[in-house]
Amino acid sequence: MAQVSRQPITEPRSLFERDRELHGLEAALSDLRDAADGTPRAGQGRLLAFTGPAGMGKTRLLSEARARAVAHGFTVLSGRGGENEQELAFHVVRQLVQPALAAMEQQQLRTFLGSWYDIVAVALGLEATDTGQMPDPTGVRDGIDWVMTRLTVMKAPMVLLLDDLHWADVESLGWLTSFAARAEGLPLLIVVAYRPNELPPEAAPFRALVTGQGTRPYSLAPLTREAVARIVREEVGEAADDEFCRECWEVTSGSPFEAVELAIRLGEREVKGAPDELAAMRDLAAAVKGPGLIECLGRLSTSTVHFAEAGAVLGAPFRPDIAATIACIGSEQAAEATEQLRSARILAEGHGPGGGLEFVHPLIATTIYRSIRTPFRVGMHNAAAVAVRAAGLGPTAAARHLLEVPCEGNAEAVACLWEAAREYLRAGAPEAARRLLARALQEPPLPEDRAALLHDLACSTFLIEPTATVSHLREALTEPEIHPDLRASIVYRLTQALAHTDQMAEAAAVAEQEARQAANARVKLRMQADHYVWSMFRADEPDSPARSRKLARLAERLTGRGLEERYILGLRGWDALVRGEPRHTALTCAEEALRGGMSWTEENRGFEVPVSVALVFMYGDQPGRAEELFTKGMAECARKGWRGSHLAVGQTLFGYIRYRRGLLTEAEHWAREGLRTAERVEGAVPAQWFAIGILIQTLLARGRTADARELADSYHYGDAVPNAVIYPDPRTVYSELLLAEGRHGEAEQRLAAVGDRLEARAWRNPAWCPWQLNLAYALAPSAPDRAVRLARDAVKRARDFGAASAIGQALHTEAEVTGGTAALDLYAEAVTELQRSPAAYELARALVGHGAALSRNGRVPEAADRLYQGLEGAVHCGAEALAARARDELSAAGLRPLPLRYAQTDTLTAQERRAAELTALGKPAAVVAKELRLTEQGVRQLLSLVYRKVGTDAAGLARALETFPRPRP
Repeated sequence: MAQVSRQPITEPRSLFERDRELHGLEAALSDLRDAADGTPRAGQGRLLAFTGPAGMGKTRLLSEARARAVAHGFTVLSGRGGENEQELAFHVVRQLVQPALAAMEQQQLRTFLGSWYDIVAVALGLEATDTGQMPDPTGVRDGIDWVMTRLTVMKAPMVLLLDDLHWADVESLGWLTSFAARAEGLPLLIVVAYRPNELPPEAAPFRALVTGQGTRPYSLAPLTREAVARIVREEVGEAADDEFCRECWEVTSGSPFEAVELAIRLGEREVKGAPDELAAMRDLAAAVKGPGLIECLGRLSTSTVHFAEAGAVLGAPFRPDIAATIACIGSEQAAEATEQLRSARILAEGHGPGGGLEFVHPLIATTIYRSIRTPFRVGMHNAAAVAVRAAGLGPTAAARHLLEVPCEGNAEAVACLWEAAREYLRAGAPEAARRLLARALQEPPLPEDRAALLHDLACSTFLIEPTATVSHLREALTEPEIHPDLRASIVYRLTQALAHTDQMAEAAAVAEQEARQAANARVKLRMQADHYVWSMFRADEPDSPARSRKLARLAERLTGRGLEERYILGLRGWDALVRGEPRHTALTCAEEALRGGMSWTEENRGFEVPVSVALVFMYGDQPGRAEELFTKGMAECARKGWRGSHLAVGQTLFGYIRYRRGLLTEAEHWAREGLRTAERVEGAVPAQWFAIGILIQTLLARGRTADARELADSYHYGDAVPNAVIYPDPRTVYSELLLAEGRHGEAEQRLAAVGDRLEARAWRNPAWCPWQLNLAYALAPSAPDRAVRLARDAVKRARDFGAASAIGQALHTEAEVTGGTAALDLYAEAVTELQRSPAAYELARALVGHGAALSRNGRVPEAADRLYQGLEGAVHCGAEALAARARDELSAAGLRPLPLRYAQTDTLTAQERRAAELTALGKPAAVVAKELRLTEQGVRQLLSLVYRKVGTDAAGLARALETFPRPRP
């Protein structure tokens, strides 16, 4: 039979038996159009999924989605996974965003990305300016979120089409999972297609996301006999025999891909569908995939076969010139091979931004790739690594092929793998870096490179498998003649990994041993600092007083000339604080430590010491200075893309500062933000402990005991405690919860154990851990005399430290457990001390307590003044339960609560007042932003200004706004 010219691969064809899927697609696109026009969306989600085995028409549905989206006038971005590209980190993400970014001039691109540029540049395939910067994966995901959000807003409405996600790289899949869950407010539709049975284990969160969208994925079924008959008759004519069509259905198993391909081939061969043409039909069907396809390919020229195999090795889409190089053929032979493969419906023009060639269907590429004999395939991968590197496609593109090549001790291969791994670390893809570095070690590298390579491998595994990090670093230390700076970095990272796996004692021991062995004075001091860090922050340190004495003697000789000395001085300030030495001593050491600068993101340093130095100011009644340092530190983390545990601890402890200042609403906000950040980071358990403890304390201060209990139980907060020092102390915080619940006996047992542990360490500052105060409350009902002794001792220790907030809180506790007329002077003194401190919530507590005591002793006029002040302070702080108690005490004394004195409310501008009103009504930030024509960040900044002016929260504002007339705009 004569061969006729084939039909174009891209010719649109009818979609049979996909009415349900097309209806769902059109509904989603209509919802998107309505949302863009300002109409609320009727759809149940912004993620549409088509699933099914290979050949079920998923790609065809995505092509239909593209056509319909374009017809609606929507912007379309697309990407697809590749069977041979899964090792390329952010491969799918780059396909999505690079076309849009490539249209921008370099300066426009930098302006567009702003401060995110160097965080996401490597991940997106851009040229990064700070090549040494290594953002964490969370920061990179946030940056890509920001880029995609900005693109969506600029080009709205937008549709993302993602095909073959079962072959997506894990980094892209992880980003998509987190982004899709948070993209609810964007004019965006995400349409995905994948083979559900081939999703990797790492895709479990993605699978859960799809199934949680309100509608299950559209699972594509094979075509019926009738649909296949219609496809065949469209090509060969309506006269095709019924039995012939039935056989076509059977040999294709109802696969849309195979049915369409078979029908096209039948038409090209001018088959009419007669019964006597069944044999020819079966031959053509066999050539669509599997052995039949390979047999068909084998009938072409040798150069064509090698060209197709080279394309399968490269992955789609591929550049013909690179495939020709791998296949060892010239450009003319490559052009001829391309035409033959197009005619055989094996290759087609690529649809991506880079053009190139791609296989008509992934099944064809898979079949050809797996048919290549192993030795020949290995050789082709080796040639591909050289060719793609020579073509300027970068080390990561070449390294992907080296993973398929046996180890041969090739120094160039090691260098390529190592360079690619470092690029992945700068891209925030540690898992991809780990694969390449592990392979480079197997090559193996030159002996002099082994320690550095193990160091980098350990860096890549730290967030993934910290126990492996320990193993790699210990092995690195056995290598001979390591450069001192590299050795210091290895030791630091080893101690950090040990601490991260709750082996604090081992971390301290490693640093101490290295300090003894160090010949260089600077390195020795550095190791001593690391030893003191891990010793101080381990909960079971055996001889804390001896270590403190050594640290104090060492710090006396230092002037803060270098970073090592400043770290020692910072540690000395923190140690003085927890031991309860005079406040002046701790603050002086902290200031000396900061004199030459102290970074939160210093490489190989950690941020434990800078954070501790900042907190010295908080405990020393200088919260403004502490907030300044935390704001600077968190901004530094954000600039470098460190949006993981560093930022989580920063947000949480910033909330702790607000808590100690009595700004409970803001404290709760920051603690929750810190907890949310920590939960996004794998293995950020210590950061969670900080956040949970501070959040529980804040909730208790606000009177929400049930919420605090629910939080504690959901994280098993009272069950186990890590072997690291966490503040506020978890056992003490949990005891506060028990006291709030009236479980005094349980609280007493826990607090007594806390006291024994801290007394053994000579950590006696009640400003840092008020275990004595809480234990006094626990003992007051059953052992009042002992409770008074504990409180008096706490007062003495607080006076020794010298912070007014600590003294006032301790005096208040002593007054509470003493009772009677003897307590009145203690209350008065507590109020006086707290009025000199920044502890607004503790002052409100003391005022209410003093007022209640005065009332019970018949001194009602004095009680009224204290209770009114306490009520106003409680409302300002957001301490609802304390405010309720003050009102109850006023009522019991026969007094009526007066309007609160918000003296600054009449200074609000019209915009500030409207923002306050909407917030007081419970309106979300997005609503406030829309009415005031601000960004959500602008609303938050505006409300922060309002709160600073007025000194209260939204609920307090609501009451205050009823009292004062509206100012003029």
